[in-house]
This record gives sequence, C-alpha cells and structure tokens, in this order.
Amino acid sequence: MSEAIEHITIAVPQEQLDDLRTRLSLVRWPDGRTVSDTSQGPTPEKLAALVDHWRDSYDWRTVEAQLNAWGMYRTTIDGLDIDFLHIRSGEPNATPLIMTHGWPGSVLEFRKVIGPLTDPAAFGLDPAQAFHLVIPVLPGFGFSQKPSDTGWTPPRIAKAWITLMNRLGYERWGAQGGDLGCAVTDEIAKLHPAGLIGTHLNFAMFPPTPDEIRTATPAEQAALGDAKHFWDTLSGYAKEQSTRPQTIGYSLADSPVGQAAWIYAMFQDTCGTPGDAEGSFTLDEMLDDIMLYWLPNSGASAARMYWEMDQSGWSSPATIDDPISVPVGFTMPPKEAVRKSFRQLERRYSNIVFFNEPAAGGHFFALEQPATLVADIRATFALLS
Repeated sequence: MSEAIEHITIAVPQEQLDDLRTRLSLVRWPDGRTVSDTSQGPTPEKLAALVDHWRDSYDWRTVEAQLNAWGMYRTTIDGLDIDFLHIRSGEPNATPLIMTHGWPGSVLEFRKVIGPLTDPAAFGLDPAQAFHLVIPVLPGFGFSQKPSDTGWTPPRIAKAWITLMNRLGYERWGAQGGDLGCAVTDEIAKLHPAGLIGTHLNFAMFPPTPDEIRTATPAEQAALGDAKHFWDTLSGYAKEQSTRPQTIGYSLADSPVGQAAWIYAMFQDTCGTPGDAEGSFTLDEMLDDIMLYWLPNSGASAARMYWEMDQSGWSSPATIDDPISVPVGFTMPPKEAVRKSFRQLERRYSNIVFFNEPAAGGHFFALEQPATLVADIRATFALLS
C-alpha cells in the first residue's frame, strides 16, 4: 500500500454552490410553533437570519482559499484516504503537535490558534516556543474519504494518527483535542508511542463514579447538575447518531437547512453564551463549519462515528484502575456542560502537569477563547521540553 503524501487543493465546482443557493431559496419552514424560546430547538428567527445570510451574503471561496493557503494534504492509512492540514513553523526548534477536532466541528475549529502556535513572534509571543501543526480530518468528516466498512472507532483512529506522525517523519511530538478529539488523543496516550511527549485536552470523556457523585463538592455538584441537564435535555443528537445515523443522514444530505439546524443547535446549546450562538460565533464562522458537512455530503458519515462508538462499547481509556500516565495539561472551560474537577481528573490521569479553569468559554473552546487555549498549550508543553 502506498505511503505517499499528496498535496491537494479544494476546489468546489460552482454548480454545487449554485445548487445550494437554489435549495436555500426553496426552503419550507416548519409550522405550528408552540413555544418562542429554544426549549424545542433553535428558533425560526435565528435560523432564518442564518439562512438569509447564507443565501445572500456568505462567501465560501474565502474559506476555501484559506484552507488551501494553510496546506491540505492526503495520504492513505489503514485503507482509507485521510486529509489533513500541515502547517510547519519557521522556527527551527518547533514541536510537532497533532490536533484533533470533534463533532460537529472541523479543522476550522483551530483556525484562530494556527497563527499564534506556528508563528508566535507575529503575535507578540516568545518565538522560542513554536509548533508544527498537523490537523487531520476525522474519517468520514469533511472531504476525507468516507469509510465503507465498520470499525472506525477512536482506538483505530488513534493508530492512524500515530502512523501519520511517523510518516511525516516526526520523532518527538505532542497531541491535543477536545470532544471526539479528546477520545482520540486519550487513545493515543494509552498506546504511548515512542515519540509522544505529552497531551493537552480541553475536555474529558469519563463518567463520574457513584462515590464521586455521593461525595461531590459544591462546585462538583454544580457541574453534575449541568451535565444532567445536558444529557436529559440537549443530547437528542447523540442518541439519534448513536442508534440511527442513517435515518437522520437522509435529512442532512437532502436539506442544507436541516444540516444547518442540526449543527447550529450544538453551537447554540454548548457555547460560552448558552442559548445565544451569535454571542460566541459570527454567522460566517458557523456557516464555514456547516459547509464542511454540506459540500462533501458528510452529515451521515460523520454521524456514524457515534454509532461506531456505541456498537463497540467504547468508553474512555482514562480509568481509575488504569490511569493514563503520559504527561497531560487540562483546560476546563466554565461553560463546558460536561466538565470535570481536578480531583476527578487526577484519579484517571497520573501525570497532570498543567490545569486551568479559565474565566470564560464553552465547548468549542478553540474558536471561542483562542488566546487562552494557545497560552495553555504553550504552558503545558513548556514543561515537557
């Protein structure tokens, strides 16, 4: 099997953009509203504003040009074509870092941290600490190849990412992730490949034990309450994608507004300004991400990762009985609904070198609070040089 790495260019045919505009002009909105708030999902007013901007003002070519300027590459690993951004720093002693996005995110989650991490001097930061960034597209997401067989779970993806770093010639490197990216990064750490020096996470995927629930501090009780609200009220997407990704996939493939609403709901419900997506993101930022699901028709294939995890019985490899020993830094945002305390983390990660609870930010932390994430990544890996 070829180990070649190919430089690729994203060039969406204009017919696809014209088709999208036509579909947005023919949208049929749901009728019969019984509430005016977000308790049943995004409001028609917010979605209509997003769609109006998408149809009349949004420019895909701008983000397409940015992706190509960063440098998009493709290589085949474990029988699947994997796309990835590869941005090398000009600093001679830069540390290679693989960063993994989640759902409904994309490589664009990291758009605001790429510059400061690869070219710190340009952002007033010490150039002695810089990073070469490798930002792969999860299998079935974006323009990466869609799996035609089952089994693409976090452990398999972790092995693919290790192969990717080796193929790029990196002998000493770190890993970073949140959401599903946390799952993949933890699996990399559990495998503990020879080149891995440490990780940084802005999420944690393990459930609390009954004893941790029983003995929770007031702050932990508040976090448990937020998590319960999330799982009870806001997580319908997870149940659908874990059990019937093909069913929702038909709507995501056929209706751009359906795809947009499916993702917009997550921006709305889990951001640092809960209930107000526009308080944390611009319309263009949200639409750029949505386009990486709509244009490559990856709504269903991305959703299937939840099904894969459910079918395999996947659970976090960070356990009390067998903690992850690789050095790790944590950033735990205050508006992350499923956040964990330091004492919960230290039972499952035996070598926490950095921990920060910032003043602001939610689930899409790299987009919302990029300066803090950059600072925390730098602080973590400064301890691992």
